[in-house]
Amino acid sequence: MADLLLRLDLQFFAGEKTEKATPKKRQDSRKKGQVLKSQDVTSAIVLLFVFLFLFFAAGFMRDHFFVFFEHTFNEYLSIDQLDHEGVMLIYLQMVKQMAYILLPVMLIAVIAGVAGNLVQFGLLFTGEPLKFDLKKIDPIKGLKRIFSVRALVELLKSLLKITFIGSVTTFIVMMNIDKVLGLAFKTPHDTLVTVGQLVALMGIVASFVLLFISVLDYFYQKYDYEKNLRMSKQDIKDEYKNTEGDPIIKSRIKQRQREMAMRRMMQEVPKADVVITNPTHYAIALKYDDKDMDAPVIVAKGVDFVAQKIKLIAKEHDIVMVENRPLARALYDETEIGDRIPEQFFKTVAEILAYVYRIQRKI
Repeated sequence: MADLLLRLDLQFFAGEKTEKATPKKRQDSRKKGQVLKSQDVTSAIVLLFVFLFLFFAAGFMRDHFFVFFEHTFNEYLSIDQLDHEGVMLIYLQMVKQMAYILLPVMLIAVIAGVAGNLVQFGLLFTGEPLKFDLKKIDPIKGLKRIFSVRALVELLKSLLKITFIGSVTTFIVMMNIDKVLGLAFKTPHDTLVTVGQLVALMGIVASFVLLFISVLDYFYQKYDYEKNLRMSKQDIKDEYKNTEGDPIIKSRIKQRQREMAMRRMMQEVPKADVVITNPTHYAIALKYDDKDMDAPVIVAKGVDFVAQKIKLIAKEHDIVMVENRPLARALYDETEIGDRIPEQFFKTVAEILAYVYRIQRKI
């Protein structure tokens, strides 16, 4: 019973998401469009740049407004009869004048919005968030999102925005209350200038307040993002298996490869001219053909069990075995199968081969 409870506890803790996300998990989430992002940061940057532009470009926009009204009242309204071509001409001219006024603001907003996203998560193009997913319209999950910690944070954030932005705008109006009360005695031109300055000033200050709140929201979004990306120990193991392969399967493959390499090596032993032994721990099989080789080549080598296997095959095929402990140890340590022997062993190996050839009556 105790062992069963212990296994259940281990399974529970293995499934608990306590580990930081791996680079692969982060990359997969990014491909799905799940990135660290605070919408308030983007909104604050857009508002700030738009109001800064309005503050400094108010004169430019005012002039184009006057041009627009001047054309409207002086030219368009004085026309008695309009045909199809005249209506289209007026329409195009009005669109052109409005474009001069609105396009700069829209362009600044687009650039600021793109910049706000680039600052947070860089350049990303993905269509995953646009795919249809039935889970998004699941009513149960919808209720969970409504009554969740995230929903509470969003509510508190909205209250902070209303409180702070309302306070600073009210403060600006109260600081300029004399100008506001004096608007009734000013000309339309002066009224428009004063209202524009106050609106731009309130917008800039409100943008800075929103930017401050968005920084706090960014840190919360980062915490929530990292929390949602957390993995359990079992998740990490499964990911490793999927990317690197199952360790058990990999070990079996390596074992299979070793067995095949061993069989190929043993098939070369009958072709050897001599086997140099330790005599019990090491066995090195050498082959030399003066027509095709400039030096003897290692065709097989091994220690302990493998060495005994080499010697057994050599004995079955009448391969001469020569005992030379220093040479066997040195060749095993310094060469690999298929290598030619090093030059420092030429003399010793030549003497051994001469001895073998005499035995085999090849000389």
